[in-house]
Amino acid sequence: MTTPPGLKGLNTPAPNIPYFTPHHRRSPGAPVNPDESTPTLFTPLKIRNVTFRNRITVAPMCQFSAAPEGPSIGALTDYHVATLGHFALKGAALVFVEATGVQANGRISPYCPGLWDDSQIPGLKRVSDFVKSQGALMGIQLAHAGRKASTAPPWVAGSQPGKKSSMRTTEDQFGWPGDVVGPSGGIEQTWDGLGLEEKGGYWPPRALSETDIKQLVADWASAAKRAVQAGVEVIEIHAAHGYLLNQFLSPVSNHRTDRYGGSFENRTRLLFEIIEAIRGVIPEGMPLFVRVSATEWLEETEVGKKYGSWTVEDTIRLAKLLPAAGVDLLDVSSGGNHPSQKVQQFVVKDVTYQTKIAARIRDAVKETGTSLLIGAVGLITQAEQARDLVEVDKLLAQEATAAKEITDAKGDKEPSADLLLIGRQFLREPEWVLRVAHKLGVDVAWPTQSLSIRFPHL
Repeated sequence: MTTPPGLKGLNTPAPNIPYFTPHHRRSPGAPVNPDESTPTLFTPLKIRNVTFRNRITVAPMCQFSAAPEGPSIGALTDYHVATLGHFALKGAALVFVEATGVQANGRISPYCPGLWDDSQIPGLKRVSDFVKSQGALMGIQLAHAGRKASTAPPWVAGSQPGKKSSMRTTEDQFGWPGDVVGPSGGIEQTWDGLGLEEKGGYWPPRALSETDIKQLVADWASAAKRAVQAGVEVIEIHAAHGYLLNQFLSPVSNHRTDRYGGSFENRTRLLFEIIEAIRGVIPEGMPLFVRVSATEWLEETEVGKKYGSWTVEDTIRLAKLLPAAGVDLLDVSSGGNHPSQKVQQFVVKDVTYQTKIAARIRDAVKETGTSLLIGAVGLITQAEQARDLVEVDKLLAQEATAAKEITDAKGDKEPSADLLLIGRQFLREPEWVLRVAHKLGVDVAWPTQSLSIRFPHL
């Protein structure tokens, strides 16, 4: 794209876009005149060869908006350009594509994206090109749903009698009931424990063989290579929320007796094999994240007492091993591997409960002299409590203060986390970064196209 002669130097186009969108002279969401008083939240963060313009990231959020069949199966579309691109335009430092299946049967639903085939590269590249043209970084979360696969979008499940939280998809609904997999198999390994009962929402899995696992590792690496080809700059491995890698980590769902089950070393083996395989095919300067459920919240439950469970202590043990494997940041979430968990993330009153866990992990890792960045999720969960403009403004002030304090690394202060991953709040307020900056009194750059609103022609 070329610039009209009279505008050269004044209206430079963003690179690598086949249409005109202006190159932002200052990246939206970055402080205009940073100084010692600038909150850490709005200072750059460099990880390997990649620099974040601030510490606010759009967490991966399932949108269930990809084609379930045909030549565009699993590919990102204009919908993803519109949604993810808007977050980038409004100042987020890193924008993640939602959980993306490394195998076709690894999707949560038939409508989830995938990266198991080269035909899915162009859609991802189109989104990546636009996100980067707005000064943000492009990330992708590579995943396999395991025994939580072949389910319907939540609004479909919620429309059923009794408002089901999950609903199986059959073959005539583009599902794959015969190819749902897990570390262990059988009717008793169905995620909700309901087997094939009518009220159940999940399929019984079959146990992966060691040959299957070897192929799985190769497919994870192949998906990472495709992500690099599409221009992705950060990759995250999804090992949380009850999906396949979380299932391997937990003794609740992993009852194997081979080299992938039993001991901590065996249950973490697959994760480390995938980390090694991905590190082997991506650039050395590319950051690699891992998301885990730091605890399953099952310690005091019947199932937890019977089998044991994955705990914060296990996560600390894992975290200390990750830097040597090539992981740069641990994305700390929790729960999702069993319906008996004692914390319901979206109704808990203490919105900082996960950031407190993140801080504990960060402190424990630092004590060893090991360098591992920590990402905190789950900061914003109570926005629905705001009923009017006064409450909304009060809530924003609370959010801004919490975000500032969690990442504060000024003076001798130790932050709870190095990066924030915000999810649903971005769906409510795509301009959340700009609003938080304003509430904190930080003058950050706005999108170039918005300057006519801030400084209208008179």
